[in-house]
Amino acid sequence: QVQLVESGGGSVQAGGSLRLSCVASGTILSINAMNWYRQAPGKQRELVATISSGGSTNYADSVKGRFTISRDNAKKTVYLQMNSLKPEDTAVYYCNAPIVSRATMAVRTYWGQGTQVTVSS
Repeated sequence: QVQLVESGGGSVQAGGSLRLSCVASGTILSINAMNWYRQAPGKQRELVATISSGGSTNYADSVKGRFTISRDNAKKTVYLQMNSLKPEDTAVYYCNAPIVSRATMAVRTYWGQGTQVTVSS
């Protein structure tokens, strides 16, 4: 079965940095875009950053200049480097990707389990 597994979350003081990783595993044939979402308490889930299969990136206005998304296709991994963290960045972060697997032979969207990021002021 296809799985996305995040790592790298934790607690950090304002101004600090964290690097999140998300590894896709399973009988994967292809991965299109890879994405990071986040959801803070009492807030809607929002798209933080995306990266296409060709490496093109887009960011939410709130994180531009501070976060960087990247991917390693050979490792089937997407990263989110988060610098200059603010308390407003506190949220559960989720990776997400449309994936074609041998089991389905069709595009399906998969989500990671989420990882908590807490930024203290």
